[in-house]
Amino acid sequence: MPSFTDAAFGEPDLGAARMQMALSLGWHIILACLGVGMPAITLIAEWRGHRTGDLNYRLLARRWARAMGVLFAVGAVSGTILSFEMGLLWPGLMGTYGEVIGLPFSLEGIAFFIEAIFLGIYLYAWDRLPPVPHMLSGLPIVVAGVASAFFVVTANAWMQQPTGFDTENGRIVSVDPWAAMFNPATPPQTVHMILAAFMVAGFLMAGVYAVAMLRGRRDRYHRLGFLIPFTVAAIITPVQIGVGDWAAHFVAENQPVKLAAMEGVFHTERGAPLHLGGFAIGGELRYALEIPNGLSLLAHWSPDAEIVGLENVPEADRPPVNITHWAFQIMVGIGFGLLALCAWLALTWKRHRDLPRSPWFLRACALSGVGAVLALEAGWTVTEVGRQPWIVYGIMRTSEAVNPAPGLIWGFVLVALVYAVLTVATVYVLRRLARDEPVPVAPQERDVTDYKVI
Repeated sequence: MPSFTDAAFGEPDLGAARMQMALSLGWHIILACLGVGMPAITLIAEWRGHRTGDLNYRLLARRWARAMGVLFAVGAVSGTILSFEMGLLWPGLMGTYGEVIGLPFSLEGIAFFIEAIFLGIYLYAWDRLPPVPHMLSGLPIVVAGVASAFFVVTANAWMQQPTGFDTENGRIVSVDPWAAMFNPATPPQTVHMILAAFMVAGFLMAGVYAVAMLRGRRDRYHRLGFLIPFTVAAIITPVQIGVGDWAAHFVAENQPVKLAAMEGVFHTERGAPLHLGGFAIGGELRYALEIPNGLSLLAHWSPDAEIVGLENVPEADRPPVNITHWAFQIMVGIGFGLLALCAWLALTWKRHRDLPRSPWFLRACALSGVGAVLALEAGWTVTEVGRQPWIVYGIMRTSEAVNPAPGLIWGFVLVALVYAVLTVATVYVLRRLARDEPVPVAPQERDVTDYKVI
């Protein structure tokens, strides 16, 4: 009797490896985004607290700092799992190209240690350092978090646009790790990812306080807890949409097959329409709403530009169209939905210096964090599934890189159990931090007699 992975993928080891990698990346990337965006938002709250003397800012900063410590510890576990998986699941990739793409992984390790050291100082020196030095001790956390994201994404960008080496008689020669790290895909992909991290952190944090406000807690503490992260996310959202357009242009120029899958284009044509929705059935996209010449205009700034169709490559070299197409549609749709939400707040604030009074605004904000995470996961799905069947684009197939050992499915089951336990434990600890424990008062906070447990 065929196993589940036999039925699902036809190749048991490859299917199990891909599921395990997708689970690990999809889980870790949420914590990674919080690790990039949350320190900056926390420092903003701490800075405002010391500048204005408003204890609500400082209480928010202390609560967020404690949550940062928990999330960093859990993220270190999932990040370590990912590091092992790169070698265990994909020995063909690391064995062949490790010397080419090892540099960003090494630099990411240095950034991780810097982040860990200063996070420890920031958390445990709160009651030992004066306010300004303490805030300055938080800046390296922000820089190291952004740097860590940059280095990891450069490695993925290289898998999209492999450079920095030559091949002679099947051997890798003339290795230039810096050229590999700063490959052509690095600028759009790293900027797109780092901005996405700030959006996810901002909307997730704001969503927590939007839920509390819907439950009637509309005091200053909860308003600030909503407004600080939401404002950060709102400023970044329109920039991110512009960067997303830049990234899409890069894909159009350098990965036309991926673009064809993203848009469900099977036949090469000039003046290609933009497809909204639809399903790939029988070699064509059906039931989609078409905007005439829209894709040619967006991809190449010309309504009559040629769009290469999937027919130009063998069927074995095409990525899964429905997954890639719908992931792209979800990412773009949520992105514009978040932009509309930000515009709603901006217009109302400009007129009334207050939040929109409609409960639908807070309901939408409560969902904005989940929406941002979905958009993030959808974006990574486009990036990774749209590159298939290549693990190194145009050079090495994913099936050539996978560990040929049998039984990889059990690794996937074990990792799934680990992540289930980590999820339950993380949610439990965060809820305890948010609700049950009073926030201790640091000795230098002489103006604070007690932080209320809100």
